[in-house]
Amino acid sequence: MSNIVIYHNPSCGTSRNTLAMIRNSGEVPTVVEYLKTPPSRATLVKLVADAGLSVRDVLRIKGTPYEELGLGDPKWTDDELLDFIGQYPILMNRPIVVTPLGTRLCRPSELVLDILPRPQQGPFVKEDGEVVVDAEGRRV
Repeated sequence: MSNIVIYHNPSCGTSRNTLAMIRNSGEVPTVVEYLKTPPSRATLVKLVADAGLSVRDVLRIKGTPYEELGLGDPKWTDDELLDFIGQYPILMNRPIVVTPLGTRLCRPSELVLDILPRPQQGPFVKEDGEVVVDAEGRRV
């Protein structure tokens, strides 16, 4: 087991591609399916800070109750937005990856390559057919 953690949603193609790139580097990450096991508020605050993001940056709009809850309204404070994420974990954008080299919201998925401690072990093609890493393990 490596010291890499991915906050993952197996229903999300971006998240699946990110996890596959981590594994393509030879790492075996800790996979946290955050819809089943949401991060604590303190963990979420740390993830957001370590990634250099705002709470709003980690809010997911598509396929969530974001619009229904009116979360685009600037009246909501970070604390209130964190409460909403705690109540509706689907509001947390994914995947968030933590490695010894940093924490990143990996959208697009190839952003994970910037924080992996080991290089890719071979070619990688996303689920949609996009080539990300060539046969020599180099980013395309």
